Amino acid sequence: MQCVDTLAYRHIEGSIQTKRALLERCVHDIVRTGRRLADALGQGGKVLLCGNGGSAADAQHIAAELVVRYRGQVQRPALPAIALTVDPSLMTAGGNDIGFENVFTRSVEALGRRGDVLVAISTSGKSENVRRAAEQARHQGVIVIGLLGCDGGTIAPLCDDAVIVPGTVTAHIQECHITIGHIWCSIIEAQLYPDVVRAAGLDVS
Repeated sequence: MQCVDTLAYRHIEGSIQTKRALLERCVHDIVRTGRRLADALGQGGKVLLCGNGGSAADAQHIAAELVVRYRGQVQRPALPAIALTVDPSLMTAGGNDIGFENVFTRSVEALGRRGDVLVAISTSGKSENVRRAAEQARHQGVIVIGLLGCDGGTIAPLCDDAVIVPGTVTAHIQECHITIGHIWCSIIEAQLYPDVVRAAGLDVS
């Protein structure tokens, strides 16, 4: 039992340390990228998100917050966001017919328009299918925002902007990624619907 307690303590402490580094180094990056997302949505663009494994789940989580709601008391319109990971038929057809490394590229080609944003999520910064999606997005005039970890890997140079979590433990990077996603949602709501946010008794600053 003591070993389990120690394991839990170390995980929580590691998560806190990574978030502390995020707080010290990345706040301006988080705010800047959140505002870019809000600008794109405010100008009629949509948000596409992609990632693998836990990052796929984060893509779906953030898309759901934008389309449905982030905070129940903020009664604002739905915002257009699509996680490119949610269609099993598309993912398996792509993996079978054109290779798994191209599944997100094909979706960006089909759905991305100038003025949209692709949120490219990768804890290592090296996911090949996410990297290729970023390349395709740039080719089509889609803004690329990276949600990355480690040193940003091969994806960071393809991004118009990025938040790179200063850590190397995948679990702690993922924990920071969803925190960043929630902050983005707050920024988007405050920028696009300040009166609604104020009416809910929440801060827009």
